[in-house]
Amino acid sequence: MAINGVAETVWSEERSAYAALFHALAEPTRLALLEHLATGEHRVRDLVHHMHLAQSTVSKHLACLRDCGLVTVRAEGRSSWFSLADPARLEDLVESADELLRASGVSLSLRDHDHHEPIVEEDEGHGGN
Repeated sequence: MAINGVAETVWSEERSAYAALFHALAEPTRLALLEHLATGEHRVRDLVHHMHLAQSTVSKHLACLRDCGLVTVRAEGRSSWFSLADPARLEDLVESADELLRASGVSLSLRDHDHHEPIVEEDEGHGGN
């Protein structure tokens, strides 16, 4: 039972953290960025080149991933280097998602990322770098 709504507020904050995490994972471009970062640390401009997206788009998605704790950033001179915050746990999460999808009859996998054409957002497909 909540005392002055304290327990309810804590539970609401916990739900918000889960919601932020699942929101970050719900966007295909962010999933592709995570998949690419699984290969190692990258600068924003490397990700822009690989993803064929505008720098502003990549930065926006990386900020979302950073805000929910999925990626970390370190500065080196004028460059920002991004990496997965916890690669092993993210891999476990992907494996669990694969198992859940298989159990529900879906045969797609996040590991198929390298076999698809580059993701290009329609509204920013030719944005500046």
